[in-house]
Amino acid sequence: MNIQAPTALSGEGAPASPVRNVLFIMCDQLRADALSCYGAAGALRTPNIDRLARQGVRFERAYVSSAVCGPSRTSYYTGRYPSSHRVTWNRVPMPADEWSLGDYLAQAGRDCWLLGKTHFVPDRKGLAARGLSAEGAARERLDEGGFKVLERYDGHFEMEPGSAYRDYLVARGYDRERPWERDVIGSDHADGSFATGWLLRHAGLPARVAERDSETAYLTDRAMAFIDAQGEAPWVLHLSYIKPHWPYKAPAPYHDMFTAADAAPPLRGREERERPHPVHAAYQRHEESLSFAQDEVWQAVRPVYMGLVKQIDDHIGRLLDHLERSGRMRDTMIVFCSDHGDLQGDHWLGEKEYFFEGAVRVPLIVYDPAGEADARRGHTAAGIAECVDVVPTILDALGLEIPAHRVEGRSLLAATRGRDAGPVREFAVGFLDYAYREARLFLERGVTECGGMMLADGRYKYLYWQGFRPQLFDLRDDPHELRDLAAEARAAPVLKRMGEALCEWNWQRSRRCTETFEQVRARTHAHERMMNIVIGRW
Repeated sequence: MNIQAPTALSGEGAPASPVRNVLFIMCDQLRADALSCYGAAGALRTPNIDRLARQGVRFERAYVSSAVCGPSRTSYYTGRYPSSHRVTWNRVPMPADEWSLGDYLAQAGRDCWLLGKTHFVPDRKGLAARGLSAEGAARERLDEGGFKVLERYDGHFEMEPGSAYRDYLVARGYDRERPWERDVIGSDHADGSFATGWLLRHAGLPARVAERDSETAYLTDRAMAFIDAQGEAPWVLHLSYIKPHWPYKAPAPYHDMFTAADAAPPLRGREERERPHPVHAAYQRHEESLSFAQDEVWQAVRPVYMGLVKQIDDHIGRLLDHLERSGRMRDTMIVFCSDHGDLQGDHWLGEKEYFFEGAVRVPLIVYDPAGEADARRGHTAAGIAECVDVVPTILDALGLEIPAHRVEGRSLLAATRGRDAGPVREFAVGFLDYAYREARLFLERGVTECGGMMLADGRYKYLYWQGFRPQLFDLRDDPHELRDLAAEARAAPVLKRMGEALCEWNWQRSRRCTETFEQVRARTHAHERMMNIVIGRW
């Protein structure tokens, strides 16, 4: 069977939207409180991202649905939670029946261009088993998660021959065989010997690659060239930076722009070290957690992380200047976000994954060029937003239909245009499937026994752990999440309420994806009228 290209969306003839273009910017492993517009602790200031926040709306409590790259990005791209799209870990293929932003745009005859990382893996085995194939643009969307690839660059490993960035580096005179490992994340010791960026102890050494040739600079240059090449034609571009994700390696001058004295220390308490929840205890045994528990490690890494964020901010400034000079700020929506945060020693943990704020709370800034949004410029939206809201926001801004029977997020245009001052939702929901992690082995759990879920309503954060007791944090009285209240008698009503809310939320997921809500309404109690069938009549 050959898969045909999607047909056009309904709703043609609707009033033209003031948004013609969309620039969807995602950073990798950027925590919200690393930015000064989110109250960054320490010396780091991000004036250009702050400038974007002054021009748009900043969502104070934005959450990802998973603090793991693969499932989080799939939620961003599909507008659906991991329990619905079924990508629960990195490099888990996305089922072929899932739709992404690029698929919805293709129905309207538009492309969603990709420049950078997606972490997407296609379900080639599932397609082959069913004898399904596709050609041309439809094939590319299946292989690339709905995107039309300008350049895919997932980073974190040596580039294959033929990679545009690899060819660029080789042409610039860098190592011909391993330019990423040797130059992009590689450094030199004082004696000239090689220092790999994979080791945290080398974080403070400058990368061998020049700043102008680094990943962040290169992707920014390509984005500006792409925008120029479009002229007055409308476009949608996903610019997906690889930084400030590990390896924590920055080019000069960003490698030593900050010191340990400029960085905020990790948020961690003695009680969570001495009497942790079982899953938390297992995560503390991971190698990265054991490393970041040492002061010398976070003191070496956090300043470099700050430098990488500063570099991104500087290049966001270049990009905003370019959009202003070209006149594109008048018709381009900008969405700025991150796929998750980075704990870096918070709660005695490295990496991300666990449901603490440093991992699941991310920046989300939406610049809306519509005149209707002028009154909300510089506004901070205090309500809860989620990564699944990006797809419906972009579709709404472009005047396209939001397929509510599939998309589980909600458009944020009400917040950018002041149509409704109320909250977007009551709570955020997060997922963790740690079956792929060593924590599963520490806890002696089976591969189907490693589920965790989060419910955060702005005041409380409730964590459900399959096979273990829950956790509960009061984000108002304990914003650093250092005291687990779940065992206290006063927490019982809150645990009951939030557990029931999570159960009710689960029943409302959009799993019936092959028929719209209107089709369901039309078929309700319609068997006699539609099929001349009489059931159970005396």
